[in-house]
Parts: sequence; structure tokens; C-alpha cells
Amino acid sequence: MNLPKVITELVKTQNNFDSAAYAQCFTETAVVFDEGKTHNGKAEIEQWIDKSNKEYKATMEPIDYDEKENILSAKISGSFPGSPIILKFNFDIVDGKIQQLKVTE
Repeated sequence: MNLPKVITELVKTQNNFDSAAYAQCFTETAVVFDEGKTHNGKAEIEQWIDKSNKEYKATMEPIDYDEKENILSAKISGSFPGSPIILKFNFDIVDGKIQQLKVTE
């Protein structure tokens, strides 16, 4: 699977539970939509993923990538009800960084 460099890095940092490195995959003004909540900017994104990492210990296994639409399908495994699940990560990438990420089922 041919993933953009920033998405490969995002998966790696998620699987290492490295919240600071995860946030570095995003632009300063990035927006994340997940579980009905919006997280704005790198600092807020880092707080969100850090809390999620501590609570769920979720890892990502890419299973499909739609290059045209920038949508990654990944198996997410962790300490949450229903694990593992397949989620879709809808990316807007600007200059090699993630500007927007929307996580859906």
C-alpha cells in the first residue's frame, strides 16, 4: 500500500503512543473531527490523542487507502468495547502536513 509519508508517520506515532510526534504530523491550524468532537490546532490535537492513548491504547493497522479521496481504512485495536473495529480516516493534506482529519466508521 502506497501511503503518503505523513500518513505513514501518523500510523507509526500512533502505534508507539507518541502523542507529541503524532501532533507534529498536523499543521498549526489543523482540525480533527472524532467521536462527535472537534479539536483545533496542534496543542489541542496532542491533548486529545494523549488522553485517547492513555484510555484506549489503540493501535492502527492500515488495510486500504483510497489515493484519490485521501481516505485510509484501518483496523483499530485497543482497550475499548467492540475492539477491533474498522475506521475510516479522511485526510486533507497541505504541504506534507495534515490540515484536517475526520474519523468515521
